[in-house]
Amino acid sequence: MLNRKNKVLKVTGGVQGVCYRASTCQIANEIEIKGYVMNMPDGSVFIEAEGSEEQLNKMIEWCKQGPKNALVNELNIQEGTVKGFIEFKIHY
Repeated sequence: MLNRKNKVLKVTGGVQGVCYRASTCQIANEIEIKGYVMNMPDGSVFIEAEGSEEQLNKMIEWCKQGPKNALVNELNIQEGTVKGFIEFKIHY
């Protein structure tokens, strides 16, 4: 994909135990984002996502709210290095 970008996201708040990872994976696949999502020991959710600027902006907007039972307090976004992921999956 031309102009593929990588974003590293850290989502904090009430984001574990509310299907945040599964919902993120579903949304990512719908908008054709590649990468992964995983729970972190500190209670946050970590996402590494690759796609076009438009796809990544859609993903970021979704991550600000998350699934219906999530309570997102903060979304930290950093530029990452494109790794060429071929799918989006949940890391356990």
